Amino acid sequence: MNRMTNATTDPSESLAAALGRVPSGLYVLTAHNGADETGMLASWVQQCSFDPPQVSVAVNNQRYVLDWLRDDATFVVNVIPEGGKALVAHFGKGFSPGEPAFDGLQVAREHGVPPVLLAAHAYLVCRVAGRIAAGDHTLVVGRVTAGAVLHDGKPTVHVRKNGLKY
Repeated sequence: MNRMTNATTDPSESLAAALGRVPSGLYVLTAHNGADETGMLASWVQQCSFDPPQVSVAVNNQRYVLDWLRDDATFVVNVIPEGGKALVAHFGKGFSPGEPAFDGLQVAREHGVPPVLLAAHAYLVCRVAGRIAAGDHTLVVGRVTAGAVLHDGKPTVHVRKNGLKY
């Protein structure tokens, strides 16, 4: 029996289902631009270098925060802990420019660093080292300058049913 041909009757459904099975984590990227600050739910975050330590973050080209993530800008990757549904719900809705993103949340704000979510499993402070166009997203490469594990446990792992949409 050839399982490749029996996966589904619609090849596009099969491709979407297979692509959706690529696991990722769930994160909240926080950024600031002057006095303005925001956070967004992100799932396409990956370490991409040991030396120097760097991560890549895929940001939808329609997100206004992408304009803030220019060379040397600072951002924070907050790792959502397993069971962190409240953070997913809070940041999953998205925020308009100027809308407060951190109301009701405990955050740490150090000079020059976007908010760190104290409910996060861990966090990484990054400086933009480069950007790469990648279809409907832009890969932002961040050089990791600081970070810590805030709570014991595990990070959230996310798998989609359909890899062609959120």
